Parts: sequence; C-alpha cells; structure tokens
Amino acid sequence: MWWRTEARHGARGRRLTQAHAVVALCTTAALGVTPALPARAAQAAPAADATPAPYAFASDAGTVQGATGTTDATRLDPGHTYRSTLPAAGKLYYRLDLDATTDAYVSATAVPRAGAQVSASDGLRVSVQDADGTPCSSGTTHFGPTQSPHPVAAWAARETGPGSYGCKDAGVYYAVVERRDLSGSATGAWDLELDYVSEPSLRQPDATTTTPPGAWNSATPDALLGDPVRRAGGAGFATASALGQGVWRDAIRPGQTLFYKVPVDWGRQLSATAELGSSSGGSPGDGYVGTALAMALYNPVRGHVDDATTGYSGAQTSAALTPLPPVAYANRHAAGERTSGMRFAGWYYLAVHLGAPVAQRFGNGPFGLTLRVRVSGTATSPPAYAGWSAPRDVFRVTAADREEAAVGTPGAGGGERTAAAGGYRDSRTMTAVAVGGIGTGTALVLVLAVWTAAARRRARSRWAA
Repeated sequence: MWWRTEARHGARGRRLTQAHAVVALCTTAALGVTPALPARAAQAAPAADATPAPYAFASDAGTVQGATGTTDATRLDPGHTYRSTLPAAGKLYYRLDLDATTDAYVSATAVPRAGAQVSASDGLRVSVQDADGTPCSSGTTHFGPTQSPHPVAAWAARETGPGSYGCKDAGVYYAVVERRDLSGSATGAWDLELDYVSEPSLRQPDATTTTPPGAWNSATPDALLGDPVRRAGGAGFATASALGQGVWRDAIRPGQTLFYKVPVDWGRQLSATAELGSSSGGSPGDGYVGTALAMALYNPVRGHVDDATTGYSGAQTSAALTPLPPVAYANRHAAGERTSGMRFAGWYYLAVHLGAPVAQRFGNGPFGLTLRVRVSGTATSPPAYAGWSAPRDVFRVTAADREEAAVGTPGAGGGERTAAAGGYRDSRTMTAVAVGGIGTGTALVLVLAVWTAAARRRARSRWAA
C-alpha cells in the first residue's frame, strides 16, 4: 500500500508515491472512470435541487434599457437578441430603423421572477408603431389557466409586401412592450428576452406568394408509434433541444417549462402531441388539476402559432396541436395566427409547461413526458428572396439542422444521459471526449511510467552503493 511505501522510504518513498498517484489518476481519467471522493468531500457535495431551472437566456444577448418614451428609445439591430426588464406598470419603447423593403419581426419573452403571482388573464403585449404612433401590428399572449408563472412570448411585425397597409415607408419605428394585467394584481418586474429578425422582400411576387392559401390536408394524422428516445428539453429558446420526427421521452417537474425545436422546411407539415405519464402520487380529496399541461408552438421568429392544454387526474393524459397547414410564404395573408404564423421555414419551437398546482395534488415529480413529433409532406422550393435575412439562415433548413435534430443539440440539453456527468451530452461530443481523453491519458501514463522506472533504478543504485 502507498502509505507503507512512504513509511519505509521516507522522502524517496513520497516522491514515488506521488508518481503512482498521478499515474493512477491519469489511468482512471483515460478509461473514463471517475475516482471516488474522500468521505468528507462526498458529504459536502450539494443535494439535488428539485426547483425547476431558471430560464436560459441567450449567452450572447446584449443588455438594453427600455425607455418610457420614444425620445430616449435605444435602437435594436436585426439578427440580435437582447435582455431587458419590464416593470409592473407602463410601456417600454425600443427603436427600429427600417428601410422601405424589409419586413421586421420583434418578439419579447417575458420571464416572471421567482415567487411571482400571475392569473390566467395576465400576459404580455408587443406592438410595432411608426413615428406617428400608427400601429403596424400587435400580438398578445397570456399565462392561461395553469395559474402558474412561466415564460411566455408575444410578437409583432412591420410588413411591406403586397396586402399590407401602411407602415411601408423607410424611417423610424418603435417596438412597444407592455404587460397585460387584466386582474389588477401585477407586482414585481419581469425579465425580458427580445429577439429581432429581418426578412428581405421577394424578387418578383406572384399569385403563389400573394394569395391566401386554399385547401390543405387538415385531417388529424395517425399517432406516431415506436420506442421513445431520451432527449432532455432546454430551459429557453436559445437552448432548446433539437427534435426530428419521432417519439421522444423526457421528464418534467411542476412549474417547469421545457423547450424543444423542430426543423420544418417549406411545404412540410408539423404535428405534435405531448403526453404526461401516470402518477402513483396524490392526496385525498379532489385529485384533479383542470389545466395541468400546456404546450405552445412558436415559429422561427418566436411568434406564437398555437397551443394545446390538458387536465390531469394522475392518469396518463395528452395534449395535441390542432392540424396545422404546410409551411408556405402565402400563409401570411391568411386570417388567424394558426395559419399566418406558418409563414416561413426554419426552427419551430415547442414550449411545454407543467403547472405548479400539480405538485399540490401529486407531488414534485418528476413526471414522465412523451413527445410525438411528425413532419410530413414534400419539401418545396423556397421563395426567391431579394436579399438575406438577419440572422442569415433563420428561414432555411440546412443539412446541419437535420443532423442536429437527429442526434440532439450539443451543449444545450440534448443527447444521451451520462451517469458520470449527471446530465445530458450529445453522443458526438461524448465520443470526441472519450477518444481525446484516452489518447491524452495514455500518453501521460506512458511518460510517467518511464519516469517512475528511471526513478526506481536511481534509487536502487543509491541503496546498493
């Protein structure tokens, strides 16, 4: 044993012992084995926290201060994401400098802080106005009947194409963000994540891009079957876990919101169902939560498209999106956000929230969650844009996007669970780490082995002398 070596050989033994320890650590690291911690260190490790993780803001989001009037409004740049703070009362203004041909989309994601109280009618409103105060468009979203604070997003746009009226001139415009407090109980500030996307005009608009869509397949698709694959949801739009067509399994806690994203190309049709697994927990009395699970669909500019909800009695239940039209540029001319929101290709986001009241009846969970995602139809050619969007590929589905959906999002909550890490890692990332770790560790082991052998020979020579 190493302490016997140290006792026998003194300083020389300590040097050899340190070499042995380093070799052992390198070997265990190279083989992917985590060495055990001493008992005291293990006892000091923090216990698992059952509190849902906070919203994950984009890591590159800049911080901006919303102005209470237009005069001091800070300019937002297309293709960028920002953080801000929304007070309990009043409006915030942000400036947009627009040309006469580009469409502009601004979304705001409201994130109530810990301990916030909200009602079903509370929510968020976003609008775009011109320099004369004329509204170009507006959008409102509410927390809904889950009676649970969670991230919600609303969007508004300035459009210049055929069929739009007003707000077409180049000039200064303003994005206006405000809270909708119909209950009169709003308290405390909310955090905001602002996303600003620009869309270029078409080279040559024609009937296929200016006429509202006609009939489309609105039949409910057959349930997608198969063994579910483990895929962990992200904690925000920026860290949403990528999903392709398939059956996906996760776990969710009361009060938690999980984000997923699905690449949907031009001409293709998305359907999704969220299933909450059965529970053995519960309490005497009324074991039912009226609206427990809520799934919201957002388009590539984080514009709200549709949502689905379901109650929970402890038995398995599901919520499915109503059939949506295929993605088409002309959808923007249709009435209703369920159709008009499916206006461009790209990443579509699913935000799944489990209401906090579920914990009062059935415990803190986690509860099993299954997502069945189908992307059907044949991809069509993209519209002939006259320029580039900002961000550049926001309205495209690339080969890299499809690969990401197949294997998960590296570093953003997707991929396989690894017991050693206690989290989720993409399989490609883990393979690279394993190969790199083994190669580096093996090299260190060889170097240290040679050094140790040389040290032993020197020690034997001195003792023999």
